[in-house]
Amino acid sequence: MRDKLDEILEKSLSILLGLMVINVLWQVASRYLLNDPSAFTDELSRYLLIWVGLLGAAYASGKGMHVAIELLERKLSEKQKRFQQICIRLLICAFALFTLIIGGTRLVVISFQLGQTSSAMQLSLGYVYLALPLSGVLICFYALSDFITLLKNNHGAS
Repeated sequence: MRDKLDEILEKSLSILLGLMVINVLWQVASRYLLNDPSAFTDELSRYLLIWVGLLGAAYASGKGMHVAIELLERKLSEKQKRFQQICIRLLICAFALFTLIIGGTRLVVISFQLGQTSSAMQLSLGYVYLALPLSGVLICFYALSDFITLLKNNHGAS
């Protein structure tokens, strides 16, 4: 399941990034070649960047490409390293749960309830903010998946 999710995320991120590039190119072309700047492209590129950034963070977290300080890890025994990795995965999951999933969901709900829309595209901002809980769910999935793998390996090593 994890491999399939990675594949879906890779394709989604590629599409979003491609749309963002096309959007920015259109903005430049309409501004400098046509002398008639497009009204929505600046806003759309901002929202696409939010989605690419948050989904990209979830993807990087799943691939273990996130920033890590390994100074302490180098000095630990294998058993201590596994314990440290288990604690890190639990902290990542807790952060994603409380900040991204719970906080992000509240933001989405409030945005829809208040009817907040973007100025140029008249898009409900709730759709933009959906990137928060979605990336939180993905980060939690990856962290829990790693946690289960670490527990299995820990019991196998015991």
